[in-house]
Amino acid sequence: MELFPQPVRRLFLLGDMSIQYPCAATERVPVSWLFLYAGGVPLAIILLWTLLFHHSTHKAHVTTLGLLTSLILTSFVTEALKNAAGRPRPDLLARCKPQADTPAHSAVTQSVCTEANAALLEDGWRSFPSGHSSFAFGGLAYLSFFVAAQLRVLRPHADLVSCLAAAAPLLAAALIAASRCQDYRHHPADVVVGALLGCALAWFCYRRHYPSLRAVRCAEPFALPAL
Repeated sequence: MELFPQPVRRLFLLGDMSIQYPCAATERVPVSWLFLYAGGVPLAIILLWTLLFHHSTHKAHVTTLGLLTSLILTSFVTEALKNAAGRPRPDLLARCKPQADTPAHSAVTQSVCTEANAALLEDGWRSFPSGHSSFAFGGLAYLSFFVAAQLRVLRPHADLVSCLAAAAPLLAAALIAASRCQDYRHHPADVVVGALLGCALAWFCYRRHYPSLRAVRCAEPFALPAL
């Protein structure tokens, strides 16, 4: 069930250069791999660090809870914005397959499309913001904040290896986001907004359980409130 109804009439121009890109049959990062990269990998690293090396069930519990909250909240907000915005993807015309006699410089609706796959065509209006980008940063930025706290990378004279370890998840998320432009699934602005959205929600969820990265005890989560 959609959070917001899609507009009845979606107007677009066949002469719009921004929606004339090809529709990639194979994505560089399919959804299944996105879940693994942004969800499975951070979860595995968090559990290994908290349970195997620190033997702290409390840290494992709150950190895992924060990660899952970040991913779920990011997905919810992204889907709400997608349904509300309805921006055409760069490959919209390749999905639409407009009728041959459609005017190139007059506003038309999806009624000119000949694509029989309704789901494929409907997905052509879900460009803003990028779900891959927001989900990738929602999980991997959260992991980056966690690693930065555990290795105390904001302490004076922190070693370069620790800083690189904390930054690595952000680089991975950026590569996933960039692949969406390479696949012509999103405009650059869609990717940037998705990345910022994922980072903001990841930071919000992280700080619900951990102090600032500059705090003396930044590596330890907040204690459970007394009942």
